[in-house]
Amino acid sequence: MFIRKSRKKPLANGSPLLHDDHGKPRTRREFIAQGLMAGSATVFGASLFSLFGNPRMASAALSSDLETLKESCGIAVQGAGKIPFICFDLAGGANIAGSNVLMGKSGGQMDFLSTAGYNKLGLPGDMLPNDPAFVNTELGLAFHSDSGFLRGILQSTSAGTRAATDGAIIAARSENDTGNNPHNPMYGIHRAGADGSLLSLVGSQSSESGGNSLAPMSLINPEVRPTKIDRPSDVTGLVDVGDLIGILDQQDAVAVMESIQRISQAKMNQVNTGISTDEVVKDLVRCGYVKSADLADRFGNPADLDPELDLEIVGPTGIFSRDEFNNNREFRKTASVMKLVLSGYAGAGTVTMGGYDYHTGERGTGERRDEQAGRCMGACLEYAARVGMPLMLYVFSDGSVSSNGRIDDSMDGRGKGEWTGDNQQTAASFFMVYNPAGRPTPIRRQIGFMRSDASVETASSPAANNVNQLVQTVLLNYMALHGEQGDFGSRFNGHGLGNGTSQDGLIAFSNLVNGTIGS
Repeated sequence: MFIRKSRKKPLANGSPLLHDDHGKPRTRREFIAQGLMAGSATVFGASLFSLFGNPRMASAALSSDLETLKESCGIAVQGAGKIPFICFDLAGGANIAGSNVLMGKSGGQMDFLSTAGYNKLGLPGDMLPNDPAFVNTELGLAFHSDSGFLRGILQSTSAGTRAATDGAIIAARSENDTGNNPHNPMYGIHRAGADGSLLSLVGSQSSESGGNSLAPMSLINPEVRPTKIDRPSDVTGLVDVGDLIGILDQQDAVAVMESIQRISQAKMNQVNTGISTDEVVKDLVRCGYVKSADLADRFGNPADLDPELDLEIVGPTGIFSRDEFNNNREFRKTASVMKLVLSGYAGAGTVTMGGYDYHTGERGTGERRDEQAGRCMGACLEYAARVGMPLMLYVFSDGSVSSNGRIDDSMDGRGKGEWTGDNQQTAASFFMVYNPAGRPTPIRRQIGFMRSDASVETASSPAANNVNQLVQTVLLNYMALHGEQGDFGSRFNGHGLGNGTSQDGLIAFSNLVNGTIGS
């Protein structure tokens, strides 16, 4: 008599993943990948300073005489003006290609793989994308219509947001279950021009990259090592303007600081320090008072930074309901990062989500976690739309998984193939771009390709078999959104993407802006 082994039950989001074929976790990255440690959030300082479309709605306006001094004192009003950048580091080796974002052969996403190839990517024969019913292109980039990522994104976004979004998938192998893949592009985004009025670089982990995966060694800049952000209280705690704000209201405090600056200026005009750097000393004193007044003006009410108090994020008309926000740490983490990045206090950020090594011998665990990640990705896109800012959103993972073809026909399994093992051959990354002026103009939606059997063709692009060059490809595309791809070689000496003609074949979209937002 044949006795069929009972199927494992899906694990709840946040439950640890304990695999018989994996050793006990020893490093911080292994704990995150198996869901035994929370992945926090990373933010990279940059672009526009305000939390509001009209920043003066949120602060006491500086007087005109002090406003004119801000530029000469080097106080950033509009930051670097670069497109905000958020990336998701799905620790452990999540599925990206096939069951989520479609990946094809050399002809692009719709150059379909073999049935056996899709089977390896967790899709049974009756759910293949050869059937248009299983293809969804609402986001421009083609997803499988039952993708967990897509289900989450659809829950978080409006039809208008989706209509102004597009994306591209990159065929790219990386090692399984290790944070040693240099996936994190944040230092490179900074080198490409992103910089901020409040922060330089913030991260979810106390690591060099601020995330689970490493940053490429050649890009690391110790001056902008990440500061940890992973909850709303971390955001509101970024600014301390001293006791004066507690004694007076914000408007009166700013007025006092302005008066101090004017008195100091009048006195300094009558003083001769008797040293050769007299003007330099006076500038330092003058600008010190201007900066203090500006700090109170912009950040005098820390609640203005708080994602929990932003009605576009939390509440009846928000992206998350109050109950969702209070009971889901991934939502709170994502909200903290996107608030900073898309409001301009930071220009780029990483959200690390743990527990994506989900080859558990069933499908439901992976589906639940993919949907939650999709909710968070979609929240970033939707918030970008609500504040009227463009956004580049990048998703990567260390390695991937594959299926042996056994079907999980439970409610959570959705009739798809069980994830049964790690498989770096099926790995991929993808990015999406939101443009408030309308859907970005695509050049291509797939960079590199897979063979029919769903293995990455390692010669299909420089990114396909080299994680450092995968990061370079992402950075090239970020610069291309600004029309600055011609400067890529000078910004990233020694890159491996070839000459300008070769680089053109790796660019997914026409530029959204000319150098900076608004130009």
